[in-house]
Amino acid sequence: MTFIASRLARTLFLAWLVATIVFLVLHLVPGDPAELLLSTGGAMPDPTAVAELRVRLGLDRPILAQYRDFVAGLMRLDLGRSLVDDYSVAGEIALRLPRTLELIFAATTLALVIGVPAGVYAAVHRGGRFDRVMSAVTAVLLAVPVFVLGTLLILVFAQMLRLTPAGGFVPFGRNPGQHLALLALPAIAIGKGLAAIVFRMMRASVLDTLSADHVRTARAKGLSNARILAHHVVRNAFTPVLTVLGLHMGALLGGTVLVEYVFNWPGLSTPLIRAVEGRDYPMVVGIVLTISGLFLLINMIVELLYGVLDPRVRAR
Repeated sequence: MTFIASRLARTLFLAWLVATIVFLVLHLVPGDPAELLLSTGGAMPDPTAVAELRVRLGLDRPILAQYRDFVAGLMRLDLGRSLVDDYSVAGEIALRLPRTLELIFAATTLALVIGVPAGVYAAVHRGGRFDRVMSAVTAVLLAVPVFVLGTLLILVFAQMLRLTPAGGFVPFGRNPGQHLALLALPAIAIGKGLAAIVFRMMRASVLDTLSADHVRTARAKGLSNARILAHHVVRNAFTPVLTVLGLHMGALLGGTVLVEYVFNWPGLSTPLIRAVEGRDYPMVVGIVLTISGLFLLINMIVELLYGVLDPRVRAR
């Protein structure tokens, strides 16, 4: 319980720190945010409109009062209202966030299903044809940008082979098959890089574990190779993979923006792009804080799983 409590306390502290930094960056940098929001084409905005917007955003109040209200709103999950559409920022994020998380979960699952067994097989048959081919394939996957691969997937599977729609979204409850078909290509586009990283990390970790003392002892006892792999190699080898997986799952939150745009998947990318173009300050802040919070949450979960796989971590 101490291990869990310490990780939870650190995550909450980092979340507060990130929120404070976002607040300071937006409020203490030179320039008037209200004037910037209303500026179009370099023309000076109407002073009356600027003053009204400053009151609406609370920028006319002392900085400490603004910060207090900012933190209080976050604790209530109140992120304000959109300046463009007057939507609730929290409501818009709550509507679209599950779709982005579904995309990330599908991409991560795909990366694990492909990367882990392929990495184990390549390590056991080190130097073989499969190992050489997979090493070359992962190098290519890591080099190809996600939006390029997304475009190629649409060209091949949607336009040439006509196996799946080019993009869009259908709720799972309305048509499960169509929903999964629309999910497949963006999940592949996002998960390809993570699958390559998981493969390389798993291969290297298995090779390192195979030469460990406890594995040599298991061989000396006459245990079969399959039992050694299952009980003595894969679990220990997966621990460093889990750490890298957590870090890159957080990075996937940024990668989904381009993929959702390419495949017209209605996640967080649409309101984020619209908010940046329209200088919708509350919406941008809300989405940035949501992505930051998810990144911290994912890393906390990875640390907890790390402690489950390696009891020595909990004892530190």
